[in-house]
Amino acid sequence: SRSHAHHFSSTRRPTMRPFRPADSEGQSSDPYDDSGAPEVGHVLPKESDASDAISKALDKMKPAMSKMTFGAFVGYCSGVAAKKVGKAIAAAIGMGFIALQGAVYTGYVEVDWKKVQNDAVTKIDTDADGKITIDDAKTYWQKLKKILTNKVPDAGGFSLGFLYGVTYS
Repeated sequence: SRSHAHHFSSTRRPTMRPFRPADSEGQSSDPYDDSGAPEVGHVLPKESDASDAISKALDKMKPAMSKMTFGAFVGYCSGVAAKKVGKAIAAAIGMGFIALQGAVYTGYVEVDWKKVQNDAVTKIDTDADGKITIDDAKTYWQKLKKILTNKVPDAGGFSLGFLYGVTYS
């Protein structure tokens, strides 16, 4: 009697053919058809500089790009980094909370969440009004901006670049 394993081991695997740039350009997908093969060194049709998509996009952005300062550039990069680091920190805090709350729920630990909240607000609250408000966020932003723009030449656009990096990255 034949086993099923023997039956499957004798099946033939399909052979893979190598990728050719012509396959992705709407030309013949037959690996043995060289009639539509591109010239050596020219995979895509050449575009003139005037019709190049990147050149057109850069021309459209010329007014904004001419006003871009070093400060705006490093602000944007800092905003992108802050967003990524912020997400990682939020994920770590969230995972820690889930683990701790799971232990609270199952009775392994007791946590006075009201005390945790009060202690956190006291540490973060910059104007001592007992609440975390926009004014507190502005105070932290001013401190961070002072650190990140210290001795940076042409730092005028830093805030706008930072906001753009945080928002659109």
